[in-house]
Amino acid sequence: MAKVAVLGLGAMGSRMARNLMAAGHQVCVWNRSPATCAAFEAAGATAAATPRDAASGAAFVIAMLRDDAASRAVWLDPVTGALAGLEPGAIGIESSTLTVHFVRDLALRFAEAGRGFLDAPVAGSRPQAEAAQLIYLVGGDAGVLAQADPLLRAMGAAVHHAGTAGDGAAVKLAVNTLLGVQVAALAEIVGLFDRCGMDPARAVEILTATPVCSPAAKAAAASMLSGAFAPMFPADLAEKDFGYVLAAAQAAGADMPLAKATRAVLAAAQTRGFGPDHLTGIVRLYR
Repeated sequence: MAKVAVLGLGAMGSRMARNLMAAGHQVCVWNRSPATCAAFEAAGATAAATPRDAASGAAFVIAMLRDDAASRAVWLDPVTGALAGLEPGAIGIESSTLTVHFVRDLALRFAEAGRGFLDAPVAGSRPQAEAAQLIYLVGGDAGVLAQADPLLRAMGAAVHHAGTAGDGAAVKLAVNTLLGVQVAALAEIVGLFDRCGMDPARAVEILTATPVCSPAAKAAAASMLSGAFAPMFPADLAEKDFGYVLAAAQAAGADMPLAKATRAVLAAAQTRGFGPDHLTGIVRLYR
């Protein structure tokens, strides 16, 4: 079993840390709000005052954070950053949903320091993190991935090697884009059923029984009809991710009109105060 540091104990990172502990790993945790670490200490983990302290002596350091800015601060701060605390042979694993540009820059910083790095975001939300059923989308050296693979499988059901650093981030943003476009379209459709005087529940039941409806869209429809918008993937985070994928598109000279339209819908939901709710809450724009 390995000594592992987990940086960030939000909805995802906290569940990942618990699964690592359940698998027998020696876990050290760090969180921006130190009080969050108390439950992990009570369960046998150690807590660190800074990301650099958490990285000291760890074979693997996993970050699960909100955005580029948080990742940059946690890894690269000149005083408290985890990269400076990584020992020779240790591997940094960045599992946050970040921009492709920043991930590639971060990988370069690791290479300059002579440390291993994996770009390893995940497909899945809180239920999958809870059940250790995440799907890893990994960019990085195949040899480094081989070392980390057993660790990732303590938290996930599948590990896919997408290519070099940054490719994992690109695939993750594609996953979230496809999800968000489907949810945005479905919200409009449910609103249309309402305004046409149909029974939305019956209409959705028929729609979701057809081959065109994905499992994700079927789950989203159930959420919309029940009004269950407890945040698993908040609209705020979805809007952030659409900003990231559109930045990648602009850098590559690609046009993504559907992604632009979906981001505008998410921004409208934020304006209405729905940002902290689950992504499916955007249906309230139309009902």
